[in-house]
Amino acid sequence: MHPLRLSDFDYQYPRELIAKYPAEPKDAARLMVVHRKTGLIEHKYVRDIVDYFAKDDVLVVNDTKVFPARLFAAKEANGIENVEVFILREINSRQHLWDCIVEPARKVRVGNKLYFGNGLEAEVIDNTTSRGRIIRFIFEGTSSDLMERLDEVGHTPIPPYLKRPDDTKDTHRYQTIFADKRGAVAAPTAGLHFTPELLAELQIKGVKAAPVTLHVGLGTFRSVEVEDLTKHNMDSEQYTISLETAQLVNEAITQQKGKVTVVGTTCMRAVESSLTSARLLRAGEGWTDKFIFPDYDFSIAHQLMTNFHMPKSTLMMLVAAFAGYDLMMESYAKAIEMEYRLFSYGDAMLII
Repeated sequence: MHPLRLSDFDYQYPRELIAKYPAEPKDAARLMVVHRKTGLIEHKYVRDIVDYFAKDDVLVVNDTKVFPARLFAAKEANGIENVEVFILREINSRQHLWDCIVEPARKVRVGNKLYFGNGLEAEVIDNTTSRGRIIRFIFEGTSSDLMERLDEVGHTPIPPYLKRPDDTKDTHRYQTIFADKRGAVAAPTAGLHFTPELLAELQIKGVKAAPVTLHVGLGTFRSVEVEDLTKHNMDSEQYTISLETAQLVNEAITQQKGKVTVVGTTCMRAVESSLTSARLLRAGEGWTDKFIFPDYDFSIAHQLMTNFHMPKSTLMMLVAAFAGYDLMMESYAKAIEMEYRLFSYGDAMLII
C-alpha cells in the first residue's frame, strides 16, 4: 500500500449522527470492541468494558480539567458583546497575559480594549496569527483570583460543530470524573464515558488507575492542511507524568502483570512522548508536539479506548496507527452503518 496521505482519512457521515449530548448515564454509551489480531468487531456498551480487564491491569487516564475558556466581549464598556475570545493558555501570570483566538479577527486590533462584564477588562497587546492575539487582563489580584473571575464570565468550550450554545449542565457533562488539574480548553473525551460506579467496578476487579496530565489545546484539533502527513506540525501541549504512574505502568510491562489500557488519544500522546531508552515510561513533565500516524511503533499501550473522530483529524490518524488503517476504516464504516453516535459526546471504541 502507498504511504498514507490526508485524503486517505476522509469519510462521509450523516450529520444526525453527531451526538449533541452525552448518553445518560455516560456509561450507557455504545462501545465498539475492535480486535487487532483477528479483525473481530463486537458491539457492546461502555459498562461492559469491565469484561475486557483483569487483576493488575493498568488504566491510564488524563486528569486535566477543562476551564471556561470561551468568553464574549464588547469593544465598548456599554456595548454589545460581539467579539468571541477563546483563551488558550496563560503566558505570564504576574502580568495576566494570555494567548487567545478571537472571532471575528478583523474587529480586534492591537490596542483595542475588550469588556467582558462583571468589571473584567482586557487590552489587546499583540497579534500572533491571523486570528491569534495576546491579551492582558486589566486586573488587580493574583492569577488564582483571575481564574475565579473567568469562572464567572466564561463559558464551557463545547465543540463548535455541536451547533448549540453551552448550558449549565455542560459544566459537568464536558468534564471527566478524573478531572483534577486545570488547564485544558477541550475535554479528553474518551474519559467522559466513565462513571464513579464503572470505576468502582474496575477497582474491585483489581484494575489500577494511573493518571497523567496533558492539557488539551486547540492544536489537537487544528486541521491538517498538507496532503503529505510528514509535513504537518502539531502545536505543543504541556504534559506531566508522576513517578507513581510511571512505576505502575512499567511494572505491568516489565513484569507482565497486566495490560496497559490508555484512555484517549491525549493520554497516548503523553505516554509516547516520555519514554526511557528502554522504551518504558519516564516520569517528568514537558511539552509535546508528537504527531502519531501510521506506521508508528507504539511502546506502552496494549489497548486503547477512544471515541469516533472527525474525518482527516490527527486523532483519527493516531487511531489508525494503533488499530491498523484498514481495520479502522472498516470499523468506522460499520459504526456509520449501525448508527453509532459520533465525536466528543458520542459513543466509544475499545481497540484490543
